[in-house]
Amino acid sequence: MEVRILDPRIHVWGLPDYQTAGSAAIDLFACLDSATDITPQAPAVLISAGIALSFGDFSFAGLILPRSGQGHKRGLVLGNSTGLIDPDYTGEVMISTWNRNPPGSDPITIQPGERIAQMIFVPVLRPRFTVVDAFSRTTARAAGGFGSTGA
Repeated sequence: MEVRILDPRIHVWGLPDYQTAGSAAIDLFACLDSATDITPQAPAVLISAGIALSFGDFSFAGLILPRSGQGHKRGLVLGNSTGLIDPDYTGEVMISTWNRNPPGSDPITIQPGERIAQMIFVPVLRPRFTVVDAFSRTTARAAGGFGSTGA
């Protein structure tokens, strides 16, 4: 995978990387010019990760996820729940940040260079669809969902 460095501070902070031998995702930095407050329940704020990627292969994609500590301890989550970086997208990687805390709570202050999200790479399956009047195989769960199997 090729990576373009769009923010020169990445050279100082280090490329997004796996923090432990067992980490599944790389951490992404907040490439901000100055500290930024994310107000509780306000619209999501886009923050640059300072990089662009070229996958070179359409068989996998990147998913941007919140960092668990940021979400659990501070209330900083993604404004779009999960960000998808399609393998044919080569533009700037952006992180949609949202403060899930209740109105009246303190804003979350994000510092330049802070690790605020993570990206995991996943395989992409692209099935071909065949339109049918009835399925060739059925299961006992043809209908239901949304809690149909109990709590």
